[in-house]
Amino acid sequence: MHIGYAAMLERFAPSEAVELAALAESHGFRGVMAADHFQPWLPRHGQSAFVWSVLPAIAERTTGDIGPGVTTPTYRWHPAMVAQASATMAAMYPGRHWLGIGSGEALNEHVVGRYWPEAPERINRMFEAVDVIKKLFAASAAGRDVRHSGPHFTLESTRLWTMPQTAPEILVAAGGPVTAKRAGRTVDGLITMDAPPERLELLLARFAEGARDAGRDPSRMPKVLQFHLSWAPTDEEAMANAMREWPIAGMRIGKGDIRSPFEFEQLARGVRPEDLADRLTISADPDVHRAAIQRAFDLGFDRVYLHNVGRNQTEWFEVFGREVLPKVRR
Repeated sequence: MHIGYAAMLERFAPSEAVELAALAESHGFRGVMAADHFQPWLPRHGQSAFVWSVLPAIAERTTGDIGPGVTTPTYRWHPAMVAQASATMAAMYPGRHWLGIGSGEALNEHVVGRYWPEAPERINRMFEAVDVIKKLFAASAAGRDVRHSGPHFTLESTRLWTMPQTAPEILVAAGGPVTAKRAGRTVDGLITMDAPPERLELLLARFAEGARDAGRDPSRMPKVLQFHLSWAPTDEEAMANAMREWPIAGMRIGKGDIRSPFEFEQLARGVRPEDLADRLTISADPDVHRAAIQRAFDLGFDRVYLHNVGRNQTEWFEVFGREVLPKVRR
């Protein structure tokens, strides 16, 4: 089974994140995803390394797939720059790199001081950015220039001069059915976060509809789940870790418009343990986590990347590598 490691650059210094990714692979984790953050979620997380610098360092220490899950090519970045970064990664690590793209959050994107639009415009910008990146990949692979002029982006005649033999897969992060269906029509695969099974089933169904609308076979397209959990030797420790390190899982408000880690900290003070019950798998029992991960594969996901919210990463790798990963079946 393809169970990878979600390297949280918002929580671990870059050198430590590289070491942890290598250690995760030594315990059976396959592949690494790391998000493109400019700021951490909470001040206590204390880090936010540049993902495009850390990914190659991780790739040098590991052998599995690797991708930014996700980056946002619409505010801090022009799509052409993301295309160049991704093509370079794919040229350096053939067959291992994939490009995860999202519509962005104010926490990271507002820093350049641009107008922060409503969600529908952010999603439209994201799909136009995908169009620019796909054009650059296709034209550059064919050895020709390309241009683009759209409602949000302009690209003057150019190409990527460093291009891998095979363009990276493009996966879009979707949290709602409309975006999932559009992703199925447009890109190579889907990324989403863990959620109740009925919600995940809906997202997968809409993604499959979109793929079939475009004449593609959804069963052959990657479907990726980022899975947050809290494991520790006791249930009490697991809950304490979740409340201290990942209370944002229990926030019942939209997070896309919050601009500061300090705002998240204030809002997270209202989170109680019961708020985390259906948002995060919290247990000392490896079988509880195994069953939750198994459900994701049973629903139809191809890759699951795990994030244990506690600082006890080494101990977690050992327990899951021995008692969880080998027992998950397709």
